[in-house]
Amino acid sequence: MNDERKDFWFPAKRFGWGWGMPVRWQGWVVMAGYFGLVLLGIPYIKATRSTAAFLIYAAIVTAALVLVIYLKGESPRWRWNGK
Repeated sequence: MNDERKDFWFPAKRFGWGWGMPVRWQGWVVMAGYFGLVLLGIPYIKATRSTAAFLIYAAIVTAALVLVIYLKGESPRWRWNGK
């Protein structure tokens, strides 16, 4: 990913490794969609009465979220005080 672009949806954290909260509306839509999918999955999976099924569903949705953040976020690397 080209770090010269400043249109990241998810900036790198100031301290540590990873990403912070979204800074563009597209990132907020992704986060809302993620939480919506997890919450909508609860009653659907509850009908099957399988905790394992919900955990697998949540893992798949979370993996998709991390992929979007990786593709649309600033490159993750160890940072200390924004340097």
